[in-house]
Amino acid sequence: MKPRVSSLPLHFAALVIAALPLVFAGCTAMDRSGSGRDDARATFAHVRPVLESKCVHCHGEQRLPQMPAFNDTEALSRLIGANNWIVPGHPERSRFFQVVTFSDQQPGAMPPTGHAIAKAEVDALRVWIVAGAPLPEGAPVELRPKGEAPRSR
Repeated sequence: MKPRVSSLPLHFAALVIAALPLVFAGCTAMDRSGSGRDDARATFAHVRPVLESKCVHCHGEQRLPQMPAFNDTEALSRLIGANNWIVPGHPERSRFFQVVTFSDQQPGAMPPTGHAIAKAEVDALRVWIVAGAPLPEGAPVELRPKGEAPRSR
């Protein structure tokens, strides 16, 4: 008579191997969900300096008529929504985000002359949009141009 070999260890090993992709997928989803390090970067306070130093010079009070205005949070809120300039949760579908990721040579790249938005600033915008592009509640917050105006002006 053959000794009986338990199949329990084999079943357990197969279960562990089968679960690994789910575990790794969960870790990746947690990293993208705004948890941990991204929480602080998912706020308007974190993207405000980027908007004021890179965008509001041209998209503020003295903008061309065809340019979307966002010189305060009320104007910015009108650009947020499904099928709008900023699609909450979807930077890849947000024209606002797309134009700052274009190469300098690509028509429509922002800023229009010289790509002045650093990778960390682009990432801050991405994290904010993924988090739903939250804006502060209450009275509109004015955005004022900071630093040098873009070279294209």
